[in-house]
Amino acid sequence: MNRRPQPRKGLSKTYGSGDSLCSDGYHCASIEGDKRVNWDAFEDWCRREYMPRTAYNRILYAKRFAHCLLDKDFSELLKMSLDKRAHVLKSLSCLSKFLGMHGDFQKLVKDYGLKWSVRTDDLLIKRFTKAVNPDMVFEWIKKVKRLNPDYSDFMDFLTFSGLRFSEGIMAYNLIIKLSREGKLSEYYDVERETLEHFKFKDVFLRRSKKAFISFMPRNVVEKICSNKPLNLDAVQTRVKRCAGLRFGDIREVHGTFMVKYLREVEIDFLHGRISTTVFMRNYFNPAWISDLKDRVFKAIEELKQKIS
Repeated sequence: MNRRPQPRKGLSKTYGSGDSLCSDGYHCASIEGDKRVNWDAFEDWCRREYMPRTAYNRILYAKRFAHCLLDKDFSELLKMSLDKRAHVLKSLSCLSKFLGMHGDFQKLVKDYGLKWSVRTDDLLIKRFTKAVNPDMVFEWIKKVKRLNPDYSDFMDFLTFSGLRFSEGIMAYNLIIKLSREGKLSEYYDVERETLEHFKFKDVFLRRSKKAFISFMPRNVVEKICSNKPLNLDAVQTRVKRCAGLRFGDIREVHGTFMVKYLREVEIDFLHGRISTTVFMRNYFNPAWISDLKDRVFKAIEELKQKIS
């Protein structure tokens, strides 16, 4: 069973005793919530739409601040920090869609002059000032592998695929599960050496985060098949204790590193980003790029050298 994600400071004082365990293994907030909302139905809807951890946060904040939406008064949000306001707005946006009030929500956001997204230039400045040295990330990966040999194959898999950490865990475990059931071919195309995430829409094609395919050498997949499944929270806890957490840096370095071998549109596709450009929506088809796998595998070979 997954461990319950810990609430941040400032969240519900009633969190804890009396929490109910949801079907996905996460605890739903014990906050009663506004009686004008059918919270059981909303929780079911959230769990269908989002990953467990995200669903938990949406439910928690929606219960605490539903009155702002229902009473059409967002003045309380003006006093919040930007981070907390973003969580509240995302949750109220979900609730408004569930209640058929999304138009009201959008009007309130506009009327109160609220912003809940980070500007692109701010993100770029943050990356510049962060100045992640790829070699430092590779050294971190090697350290994690050295101190946790049972995570070695997973770290290789995450580095070669560029998947988000949660996606990597799900893909890794799905390989093991299907292999044990003799159904790996439903996910991994041996001839193309491709993991076809798109076949499992409920898992990998989420509302805002998607993964379509990953080119993965056969020998990497074969090694994973003989391993035990991983628990997301257990991996995070152990790695944090021994080396600190830098899983997000792996994906960032992967995307930057791939520029040596792939075009931007190809990297976007492998990272699950489909833009709204005319080209991406109407013309781009990776099946027509015959050398795409070859170039990805050249990059993987170089990455392998850096983390061995």
